Amino acid sequence: MRTIRVTGKGQMKVHPDTTRITIDLERVCKEYGDAVEASAKDTEALKDELVPFGFDRKDLKTLHFDVSPEFESYKVNDVYKRKLIGYKYEHTLKLEFPSDNKLLGRLLFALGMCRLKPEFRISYTVGNPEAVKNQLLGLAVKDATEKAGVLSSAAGLTLGDIQSMDYSWGRVEYEVQCMDKMLMCESMPIESNSYDLDIEPDDIHTEDTVTVVWEIR
Repeated sequence: MRTIRVTGKGQMKVHPDTTRITIDLERVCKEYGDAVEASAKDTEALKDELVPFGFDRKDLKTLHFDVSPEFESYKVNDVYKRKLIGYKYEHTLKLEFPSDNKLLGRLLFALGMCRLKPEFRISYTVGNPEAVKNQLLGLAVKDATEKAGVLSSAAGLTLGDIQSMDYSWGRVEYEVQCMDKMLMCESMPIESNSYDLDIEPDDIHTEDTVTVVWEIR
């Protein structure tokens, strides 16, 4: 049986509808156990800041957590050495919610004023990435079908039944960065315990491919 294999590409622009705040917490403690305990307390304190805005404590998700030795360099007879000064925990978390600049301004104000003084990043994504992927796959199959039709017609052949279709099963991350590694400063405009923000994220350019095999006659 003769076959033809064609890879189609689906492309589209998606306007993000979900805001993501990525928060970094860290602290150095003398003992390993103290660092782990400090991480737990700081994370709970951060959740305490979010609950008044209607979030559940489980809405704050961990992306990365690590406790590692922290060293300090010093010089002895022109030779640099290191000594252990403690252990540092690093905890990266994310909070996602339907985009709302007013809510975002209030959240950033709360983060900037809390004792933890965390660093954070603002990005935008889509709330239903699977729906986007399904649309892309449909466009990719359509593109592959059109290309296969052109090729088979040019060769004087006819497309038969589809024999197989292959596509990526991986999760695609649709995200556009707007603010990276920021800390609130006193010069930012403040309005009633909230920062006055006017952010309109750009569209996210997405693409995916599907490889289709047809019988040709």
